[in-house]
Amino acid sequence: METEGAWRLYPIRVRYQETDQMGVVFHGNYVTWFEVGRTEWIRSAGYDYKTIESKGLLLPVVDLQCTYVAPAKYDDLVVVCTRIAGSSPLRVEFQSQVRRVTEADFRADLVAYSSALPGELLVEGGTKHVWVNEQWQPARLNRVLPELYALISGR
Repeated sequence: METEGAWRLYPIRVRYQETDQMGVVFHGNYVTWFEVGRTEWIRSAGYDYKTIESKGLLLPVVDLQCTYVAPAKYDDLVVVCTRIAGSSPLRVEFQSQVRRVTEADFRADLVAYSSALPGELLVEGGTKHVWVNEQWQPARLNRVLPELYALISGR
């Protein structure tokens, strides 16, 4: 699977409980959707957090950036678009977008780096992470899980 610079799309139908009194998605839910995107990106690369954690690796968020462009509303179909924006043996950075789409717009496959993403941009941002061990000491991914490091770094 080619993952370097590729977007992984994951669909979400906005549920009523995700909206606020104004009828729009509560701002904190977008951060949760960023996490869903990261989890599904890792899963699409052939791993899951449970397996990674069983190897003694943790991946805490050390930085979060989020810009709100337009609101999502109840019953909208949105896609969480996620890709690797940078990596090293100690760090990984994910770029994220949440986009409103129609049923016809949605693509479940990977979209190349240079391809236009479907739909209307609602939120963009990303997260930065540091690989640590169970004692919260820095851990080098290329030593603990070299095959995962190769996927993430494109090496």
